[in-house]
Amino acid sequence: MKIAVIGCTHAGTAAVKNIASLYSNAEVTVYEKNANVSFLSCGIALYVGGVAKDPNRLFYSSPEELESMGVKMNMKHEVISIDTTEKTLKVKNLMDGEVFEDTFDKLIMTTGSWPVIPTIEGINLENIVLSKNFAHANDIIEKAKEAKKITVIGAGYIGVELVEAFEKYGSEVTLIDGADRILNKYLDSEYTKLIEQELTNRNVHLALNQSVTRFEGENGKVSKVVTTNGEYETDLVILCVGFRPNTKLLEGQVDMLENGAIIVDEYMRTSKEDVYAAGDSCAVFYNPTKKHMYIPLATNAVRMGTLVAKNIMEPTVKYMGTQGTSGLRLYDLNIASTGVTETAASFLDMNVKNITIKEHDRPEFMPTYETILFKVVYEEASRRIVGAQIMSKADVTQAVNTISVCIQNEMTVDELSFIDFFFQPHYNKPWNFLNQAGLQAIGS
Repeated sequence: MKIAVIGCTHAGTAAVKNIASLYSNAEVTVYEKNANVSFLSCGIALYVGGVAKDPNRLFYSSPEELESMGVKMNMKHEVISIDTTEKTLKVKNLMDGEVFEDTFDKLIMTTGSWPVIPTIEGINLENIVLSKNFAHANDIIEKAKEAKKITVIGAGYIGVELVEAFEKYGSEVTLIDGADRILNKYLDSEYTKLIEQELTNRNVHLALNQSVTRFEGENGKVSKVVTTNGEYETDLVILCVGFRPNTKLLEGQVDMLENGAIIVDEYMRTSKEDVYAAGDSCAVFYNPTKKHMYIPLATNAVRMGTLVAKNIMEPTVKYMGTQGTSGLRLYDLNIASTGVTETAASFLDMNVKNITIKEHDRPEFMPTYETILFKVVYEEASRRIVGAQIMSKADVTQAVNTISVCIQNEMTVDELSFIDFFFQPHYNKPWNFLNQAGLQAIGS
């Protein structure tokens, strides 16, 4: 059995390691454009900010480890075409330019995603960089050493984390986004306004509700960002405007969403027999809406990659779907969310209600305690929980994992009232704040 794996970051690494463990007779060949595997891009901001001191620890596997498991690793090899009917692929060796063909019995597409690069005048000026892989991380660190003014474009998780890193580094930082709020895909306004205030208090300039129209430069290097609402001098620009699935190799050969995300079934099978896909190249089944959506997260990728291995010989373990659960630490704020926000629900034609509570994490007789801002979003008719958000200086983010399980199991907000949670004054109150949210929702 010849298995070809294209791409080896999160989903690819998970698939390969599990296949090698489960099927000793399988002939597994990996084609990877980069010189490394399993890079944790979520650690870029920590690496840039000096929190992660050793960049080698941003990898949890290596070509050598996978080779020791019997996998043939073709690093710096780019697959340039695939014929899923004939089960052939054409490969270019990026080191010497050689082009050759290979065959496969089963194909695993784990090509991931790539940053969106807007078509804007001046986009090719020097010191306009991406933030995705290890090379990007090193490039950012090197260029930031000489940059006094840094502009981050895109106020998602990566953008906001980089802003914090640069601000702590002592740079003048501007954050630009076309939306009127930061982190608007993950959090509702009662959360984002507090985070925006935190950034503003630290002299980060927020240039929101405006789009970049062009970049201007001097001597080939970017010097100014021009938007629909202003001009910002800069020495370095980091593009963090989102990601799109890297799936052109299979265009017209398998079913995809409009954005190119590959649609897979619960066993990670594409619409083409013997072709599997996992990770950021795929759409995922999103439990809150019960539809396939594009939600590129490392957690989704490793689960899906593992499931490919479990199911590649025969359908065995079903995918349970995802809630898009994610978290963020920004300065001393611990933030997490799962499922849909109230804002997102309005765009998805979901009729929802919410309960928002402000509570302390521990009894007030304890020497210290912190405020928790917790919100649960639920369908009005069915009362099914479809989302939650939390923020506190205390790390109570695991509560969002609990709500993720509630969404997974289609629990109602009323059932949340009486779930059994332990009480111990060092950690919580007799009525856990999750219970309190459910109790407040009863009768509403």
